[in-house]
Amino acid sequence: MSRQRSGLYVNQNILEGRVGFSKPLKPKPTQKTWQGKIKLKGLKKQPFIWPADWQKHPYPFIDGYFDASLYPVSQWQEASRLAFGGLQTSPFADHSDADDARLLEQITTKILPRRGIVAQRDEILITSGSHHALYLITQLLCDKTTRVAMENPGSKSLQSCLGLTHCQIHPQPIDEQGLLVDNQLKSMDLIFLTPSHQQPTAVTMPMERRQKLVAMATQQDLIIIEDDSECESNYLGSPHPALYSIDTEQRVIYLSALSKAIAPGLGLGFILASAEIIQAARQLRRLMVGHPPHSNQRTAAFFLSLGHYDAFMMRIHKIFSLRWNALRDALNHYLPQSILTIPNQGGTAFWVKCPVDISMEELVNKASQQGILIEPVDDYYLTYESQHPHASCFRMGVTSLSEDKIRLGVAKLAKLIRDLSQKQPLRLTDATQSLNQQQLKQKLTGATLICKTVYGAPCRIELCANGQMMGTAGHTDEEYDKGRWWIEDDRWFRQWDTWAYAEQAGFYVTLSPLQAEDAESAHQYEINWFNQNGRLVDTALIQLAVCDAVKLV
Repeated sequence: MSRQRSGLYVNQNILEGRVGFSKPLKPKPTQKTWQGKIKLKGLKKQPFIWPADWQKHPYPFIDGYFDASLYPVSQWQEASRLAFGGLQTSPFADHSDADDARLLEQITTKILPRRGIVAQRDEILITSGSHHALYLITQLLCDKTTRVAMENPGSKSLQSCLGLTHCQIHPQPIDEQGLLVDNQLKSMDLIFLTPSHQQPTAVTMPMERRQKLVAMATQQDLIIIEDDSECESNYLGSPHPALYSIDTEQRVIYLSALSKAIAPGLGLGFILASAEIIQAARQLRRLMVGHPPHSNQRTAAFFLSLGHYDAFMMRIHKIFSLRWNALRDALNHYLPQSILTIPNQGGTAFWVKCPVDISMEELVNKASQQGILIEPVDDYYLTYESQHPHASCFRMGVTSLSEDKIRLGVAKLAKLIRDLSQKQPLRLTDATQSLNQQQLKQKLTGATLICKTVYGAPCRIELCANGQMMGTAGHTDEEYDKGRWWIEDDRWFRQWDTWAYAEQAGFYVTLSPLQAEDAESAHQYEINWFNQNGRLVDTALIQLAVCDAVKLV
C-alpha cells in the first residue's frame, strides 16, 4: 500500500484467511508416542556428516563436494533454456514413466563408449543418482537368504541399502589392487564392488583381476554389481575398460551417474543391465518416485548433445589431476615419516594413515577448529574396533578446494599431527654423531639413495660426483627430476628443479649399517636426515660406492 510522502508498505490484508496463534509457540514436552511404532529395521547409525557451512572452512579436504569454480554455469543455463524452450513443440511426458529418449541416446553414444560399453536403450534406466540405483538393485536382488560380498572398507550407502534387505553380508577385504578375488567369493550370490576407484581407498583394480573375477562369476553362477559412479580417471596410467564391457553373459549390472559438478543439486544416474532387470527396476521406481524429473533429463540431454559434457570432463580431469598431484606432493613433502597412503593411480581422494597414538576423533575436531576438514574412515567398515589397524586413518579429497590451498592446508595439518602425537621422534642427540664435512663428501659422492614415496612408489636418487643428482620415482620410473647437492657447515644440502617445491634444504646426516645378513655384500646402509633443530625428517637406504663401503667396514 502506498502512503503519501512515506513510501510503500505491506498490505495487512494478505494475512486474511490465515490461522493465527493466540499465544507464543512453546516447546512440546518429550513424548513416547512413537517408541516401538517405527517398523523399519536395518538402518545403520548416523554416519559422519560434514558441517553445513563447509564452504566457509579454508581447507575443506572433502571428496564428492565441489567448489563453485567447477560448475559450468553458463553451459548448463544454455542447455536448460533449450530444454524448456522446446516445450511447445515437444512437451515433457510427465504422465509416463518412460525416460527421456534424447538422454538415453546421449548416454549410449557419449558416455558408455568411454568405458568400452555398447548398449541398447531398453537396457538403461535413469535414476535419481547412484544411491537411488543401489537401493533399487538391492531391493530387487536381495533377501534374507541372499549371500552378498561387499568391499571392506566399502560404500556407506551400500551398507545401509543391504541392511534393509536383511541379507547375509560377507565383508571381503581389499588390497592394493582392489577387491580380493579368492575362493571365499565362490559361495556368494552377489558381489558388489567399485573397481575403477575403490570406495573409499581409490585403488584401481587391474585388468588381470577383472578378468579373473568375471571368469569366476561365469563358473560359479554369480552376479556382479559394478558401481562406476566415479568413472576411472588415472593420472599415472591408462584407464581400464569397465567390467560390464568384458562380460559376455550379462552377469554384470553396471551403475553410474552424471557428475554432480555439472550443476548444483543435480542427481541423475543410471542402471545398465539386461532388459529383464531394467523392466523390474522400472516398476519399483514407479512406486517410489515415479521417475526422475523429465525437465532435468532433457536438460542433461542437451548438455551432452551440445558437446558441453565432453569439454567439461576434459576440463575437470585436468583440474583434478593437478589437485591430486598437489596433495600427493604435499603429503610426501610435509609428512614423509608419519603418513602412509594406499598406492593409487588417480581418483579424487587419498587414504591416509597417521601415528597410531593419535585419537582420530580429536584430530578431526581440532583440525576442523583450524579450518581443515578431513574425513574419519570408521563408517566405511562393516566391523570396526578401536584396535583396528586403520583406527588412525582418514581420507582427504581434492574436489572441494583449489590447488593453491592444498599445500598450506597439508602443512598446517602436519603441524597439528606432530603436536598431537605422543611418540617422541628420534633426535640427533639420541643417535650417533652426524657426519662431518669430510665424511659427508667421502660417503655420499657416487652413492645411490633408495626409498619409497609417501604414496608407496619406489624412488631412486643418484648423487653424482660433480654435484648433480638425478631422481626417478614410480614402478616404471614415470617420474623424473634432477637437481644439485653440496656440503656446507657439516650439513648436506639439496635442491631439486621441481620436486620438493624446488626449495633448498639442508640436513645433518647419520649413517649406520643394516642388520640384514646380505647388507654388507650389497653395500647398503641406513641414512637418516635431521633438520636444523635435530629432529628426524626422513630415512632411506643408501648404497655407497664400492670403495667407500669397504672403507666404512
